Amino acid sequence: MSAKSGPTEKVWRDGVLVDWADATVHVLTHAIHYGSSVFEGVRAYQTPTGGAVFRLREHMRRLLDSAKIYRMTIPHSLDTLCDAVVETVAANELRSCYIRPLIARTGEQMGFNTKGVPIETFVICWKWGSYLGEEGMRDGVDVRISSWRRAAGSTFPTMAKAGGNYLNSQLSLMEARLDDYVEGIMLDTAGHVAEGSGENLFAIRDGVMYTAPFSAGVLHGITRDSVLTLAREAGYEVREMVMPREFLYIADEVFFTGTAAEITPVRSIDRISIGNGARGPMTKVIQERYLGIAKGELPDTYSWLTPVPVAATSTR
Repeated sequence: MSAKSGPTEKVWRDGVLVDWADATVHVLTHAIHYGSSVFEGVRAYQTPTGGAVFRLREHMRRLLDSAKIYRMTIPHSLDTLCDAVVETVAANELRSCYIRPLIARTGEQMGFNTKGVPIETFVICWKWGSYLGEEGMRDGVDVRISSWRRAAGSTFPTMAKAGGNYLNSQLSLMEARLDDYVEGIMLDTAGHVAEGSGENLFAIRDGVMYTAPFSAGVLHGITRDSVLTLAREAGYEVREMVMPREFLYIADEVFFTGTAAEITPVRSIDRISIGNGARGPMTKVIQERYLGIAKGELPDTYSWLTPVPVAATSTR
């Protein structure tokens, strides 16, 4: 479930496409020592008319929001960053891939002080399959409630998608894997349901779809927003609500959302079967609608796809 594909050819680095092997930073890079980076996870999908990036502009806007929160000033506009993603995917002749835009404090200056520390922007892409597995997408995954809590908003900004924030996520995921679960579900500091280590979470009970509010320390997920839109389009009632842990055990359906995880059903939590222990009917509707639009198999009524020009002979 980590990226194991080989390197691609080009990486966008502050306006220049450089070779993969040359997209390096020094060992004293600020981000390596202090986690001072912000990033995005974006996907491009192969559609009948070629490659297309899903909700590109929203992802790049969130990247700039994260940078602003952490007082990282860059010379690139929203349009420039969107163009950079398209350019990078096209330069690597990819039709479907995972895309990692990254803004990092680099340089060779030690210490917490960020004054004078260089800030660099990168766009990297590579081929990557389903984060929680194709079988998990179809049949659901087994997860546990993590002993690690999501950090409070007064400790560091949880709305920013920052590198340092994900140390918290790593602890949750490592704990889950050591106990033979696929993923962990984190609670907030008050003990209410928050999200997975790298995914937002939805629960369904009696035909109503629930998800945690931002006050629970959850990320402002682009896929989460897409699911809220598609659920309302399908006529489902959706409520953003504080949820106690045990609410998940009695839910009819539970599923993760995220760029990497896409729409992944949860079939058990803490060895308690959710619903019938398989992908539920409402989850299936949302999953098929989401992937249908992303892959160009259904009309893109929300203009979520950004086409990528790729050579017609490319099969990558």
